[in-house]
Amino acid sequence: MSNAESSATGPNVLIVDDSPVNLRLLAQILNNMDYMVRPAKNGRIALASAKAAPPDLILLDIMMPEMNGFEVLARLKSDPDLRDIPVLIISALDDMDSIVKGIKMGAEDYLPKPFERVLLQARIETCLEKKQLRDREKLHLQQIEAEKRRADELLHVILPNAIVAELKATDGVQPRLYQNVAVLFADVVGFTPYCETHTPEDVLMNLQALVEVYEKITFAYDLQKIKTVGDAFMATAGLLNVLDNPVAHCVRSAFKMIAAAPKLPAGWQVRIGIHIGPVIAGIVGHRQYLFDLWGDTVNTAQRIESQGPPGTISLSRVAYEQVADYWRAEARGCIPVKGKGELEIFQIVTA
Repeated sequence: MSNAESSATGPNVLIVDDSPVNLRLLAQILNNMDYMVRPAKNGRIALASAKAAPPDLILLDIMMPEMNGFEVLARLKSDPDLRDIPVLIISALDDMDSIVKGIKMGAEDYLPKPFERVLLQARIETCLEKKQLRDREKLHLQQIEAEKRRADELLHVILPNAIVAELKATDGVQPRLYQNVAVLFADVVGFTPYCETHTPEDVLMNLQALVEVYEKITFAYDLQKIKTVGDAFMATAGLLNVLDNPVAHCVRSAFKMIAAAPKLPAGWQVRIGIHIGPVIAGIVGHRQYLFDLWGDTVNTAQRIESQGPPGTISLSRVAYEQVADYWRAEARGCIPVKGKGELEIFQIVTA
């Protein structure tokens, strides 16, 4: 038997029969068909063998001591790792009740005793072909699920979780007007001259490092990153989650962002502007989604940021009024701002 097992290279077949004569006969026939044969003289050995290395096909006798074929079949079909292995019942021609019962329990087909070589080969080949089709279908479904998971992960990278949930549930995202949203803009001071004197690889590497740090900081303070535009980083507080004081969350995040930038290899300084008010939020694009904000609040926050000296946090009056009890600020007066006229700006001076 061991010589027969080692000489074949085809599909792996587990033969389960308590008769040594039947085991030898089937092993010889199958080995001549180039199948690899694994014998099991009872159901207990068969289950252990299948669990250790699932075969491509099982030939299963019904009448066996210790554990009959029906018990073996039931355990095979209840095991997620073994249930898809095709099973051929070995049964006498006059034992139709056993055949029907086995088929209902999940057996693929039956093999009559005594064995006809041509019929045996046909039944085995049919079972293996079906298994190959099922395996290909299973692999295809696994690939589809993997693609779905990758697409879902990509959506969660691009879009906020709440927006992804709405998009998946309704196949769209309704634009909405959100009230009392704090908008933060952070900008690298002197970024354009830096780009002119450094390689693209150096610029991108350092910008990536800065953005990664900012993402961690804003996440820690319950801010929602919206996007980066060049070297500008935009985030919000109180947009998709309810916060008692959105401006305070932005200021705390801003202190960490300003402190972190000079410690990175590029040694950049940043300035930050914060404003609060209503915003319109929604998704634009179809092939490339972008969750974005629009409205005067966004424009004002960006204008305020552009007026700040390096390493400072600037706020509009309405924003500063929400955090005046926590931080002291210097009133910089009314500053002419493009598109806004005179805008009163406050600069945080203490932590």
